[in-house]
Amino acid sequence: MISREYVLERCAVGDDRYPLLTLREFFHGNEVEDSIAPNQYGYGRPDLAEIARRLAQLAADPAVAWVRIQLHEEMFEDDYEGLAAEAVAICTTLAGEDVDTRLDVESLQAEPVWEGLVYDVADFCDVPAVPDGYRVLSLVWD
Repeated sequence: MISREYVLERCAVGDDRYPLLTLREFFHGNEVEDSIAPNQYGYGRPDLAEIARRLAQLAADPAVAWVRIQLHEEMFEDDYEGLAAEAVAICTTLAGEDVDTRLDVESLQAEPVWEGLVYDVADFCDVPAVPDGYRVLSLVWD
């Protein structure tokens, strides 16, 4: 799993902006179940492996340019330990309803996807290009 220290280094190199992490960076080796959707963990939300599986399956669709993890701003505070995701960014030509259906957001206990990133795009570094005809949707948990 990517370390918090490495994420902080990338943040510093990126002018103190939050790096968007790949699915592999966030999920590979991550066994901290409450690092994403902590309010739903233990209340029916699928485990990290299942969330990663669904996101990887979506990312493999030709209508999806990329999928990235948007980090939570609190994880950049000095006393925070580990990684914390705020949302998932999905660059796609698919309609939001199609993304919701493919991910089965209801069983993920997530909100329907909405357009844009959770924070201003200027708050992020390592943002891949958005191809013509694509847009970025965010998958969030409340």
